[in-house]
Amino acid sequence: MKPLTDIRKDLHQIPELGFQEFKTQRYLLDLISSFPSDHLEVTTWETGIFVKVKGKDPKKTLAYRTDMDGLPIKEETGYEFASIHEGMMHACGHDIHMTIAIGLLSHFAQHPLDDNLLFIFQPAEEGPGGALPMRESELFQSLQPDQITALHIAPEYPVGTIALKEGLLFANTSELFIDLIGKGGHAAYPHLSNDMVVAGSHLVTQLQTIISRNIDPLDSAVVTIGKITGGTKQNIIAEQARLEGTIRTLSQEAMEKVKKRIESLVEGISNGFDCEAVIDYGSNYRQVDNEPILTREFMEFASNESNLTVVECKEAMTGEDYGYFLEKVPGFMFWLGVDTPYGLHHSRLTPQEGAIQSAVDLLTKYFTFKGTRN
Repeated sequence: MKPLTDIRKDLHQIPELGFQEFKTQRYLLDLISSFPSDHLEVTTWETGIFVKVKGKDPKKTLAYRTDMDGLPIKEETGYEFASIHEGMMHACGHDIHMTIAIGLLSHFAQHPLDDNLLFIFQPAEEGPGGALPMRESELFQSLQPDQITALHIAPEYPVGTIALKEGLLFANTSELFIDLIGKGGHAAYPHLSNDMVVAGSHLVTQLQTIISRNIDPLDSAVVTIGKITGGTKQNIIAEQARLEGTIRTLSQEAMEKVKKRIESLVEGISNGFDCEAVIDYGSNYRQVDNEPILTREFMEFASNESNLTVVECKEAMTGEDYGYFLEKVPGFMFWLGVDTPYGLHHSRLTPQEGAIQSAVDLLTKYFTFKGTRN
């Protein structure tokens, strides 16, 4: 097998959007086909892959999940191995995530555990969301693991550091799209038209009151409108306006309250400006809630059995559809330090490749500890 850093470079060059990871799937399947196959069961689901490493005397099934898709971002890293897919980039580290999974799978294909070990290569984490339909598939149900583990790169931590906590790690998230439809017309005759730029502007300012006036100050939530479009020309009154944003909360109850308030405000705009209004919440991701006992056990194991620094971090407003797996299977996710000045989803994200081997070494020891009976 190629060195892991070379595999990462290969994967970095072929980012693909959710449920379009055809080259990525083919590349991974070709790699996996080169591993010893005596203990492997390989199946595909959509553009994802399940690989079961059959245990020698299985009593349970451990699982490791990685994500596969890229983002619609024009790469500006300056890498010699930059994306060859115009306008797409692995700007969230999924190339690193997959490489770590391949490193683990390569080892356990040759050194199976007593218990089963299931590798889940999940598509569409960035959208529209692959975890929930993958979890609900008959194939996943037939492979049902007893415990699940995953990681995510963390630009702000140095290589050699992992960070996690018991309980809530990542927020509940929801996309937000609001379309306002009125009546366009000539700018000189506003009384004959129904201006959706004005309606949309009022709505943006009203949405900002939700967090300050409807959410408990001791709770946390975010409503961000990141994009507004409306109108066609400076002297034409806009017939349509579209607001695009995101909602993030630290509890499902707060998410429901925020959405209910958004719907009330949008209804008010619809009535007040005599226009049609449509809300679409797009992809919704469940919070990443680390199972306390398994998380604490892993933190103690990593502190005692590796050279890594283990940090107990705070929860973050980032979103991850891995939370849907944790909703049904006990487990945890942790941050992996990759030491880069640019954040996730940035066009210049350059994670340090030294983190790959440190994660493979740690997780090889951990799964051996969990899946081998003395």
